[in-house]
Amino acid sequence: MHPAAPPAPAPHGLARLLAIPRARFVAALLACFLAVAAWAAVAPTDRKDWALENGLVLLAFLALAATARRLPLSRLSYFLIFLFLCLHEVGSHYTYSLVPYDGWVRALTGRTLSERLGTERNHYDRLVHFSYGLLLAYPVREVVLRVGGLRGFWGYFLPLDVTMSTSMIYELIEWGAAAGIGGDLGVAYLGSQGDPWDAQKDMALASLGAACAMAVTALVNWRWQRDFAREFVESLRVKLAAPRGEESLARRLADGRAEGP
Repeated sequence: MHPAAPPAPAPHGLARLLAIPRARFVAALLACFLAVAAWAAVAPTDRKDWALENGLVLLAFLALAATARRLPLSRLSYFLIFLFLCLHEVGSHYTYSLVPYDGWVRALTGRTLSERLGTERNHYDRLVHFSYGLLLAYPVREVVLRVGGLRGFWGYFLPLDVTMSTSMIYELIEWGAAAGIGGDLGVAYLGSQGDPWDAQKDMALASLGAACAMAVTALVNWRWQRDFAREFVESLRVKLAAPRGEESLARRLADGRAEGP
């Protein structure tokens, strides 16, 4: 009987990443983010809008801190969250509709991005909404796999679904806050720039970003996970053949009568 083959060594870059203690990696990300947040807090374009935008950042930090011991995430998930929050801080500093990316691109290439795209609208908010799906769908997937035990198709669909639904919830919050606050601050926070379909486009971009992230994740797993196809097919198999709803309730009531006096 031949001894089991040793597991294949991790690629060099991955091995180096795994060699970094998780606490040190997260502490480094936290230090970098605090530096970005400190920069964003210095003389923002609109102090009140900056405060509104950072309310969600505070909630995110509280959630991550509350789950750090019982549900520590992978280094990749923490890094993706870090990237998204940094993009958000840039938007909070300038306000999303005034981020001067055209000036940055002109300094590098001699032409603005708006000239290249043939548009006058500031699209930084579009980038961040797309990044919301692209960068946060994987951390959501990690949570639903570890907490919900989902596998196969549902492990890719549910992160997409959560991204789409939370994007919709954010648009509702944004609309409610802008309507309640009113004035220039409400307009700055809403950031629609006169586009009546702004909310729908933002949700579509977040959904597209999440779909891209899940497609890449599926391709990686298809390449490296031996039982990928079997797990995917098994996840779509019917587990309970009997109908639910009123038939399930009737069975429960029948069981209850049978067990009664």
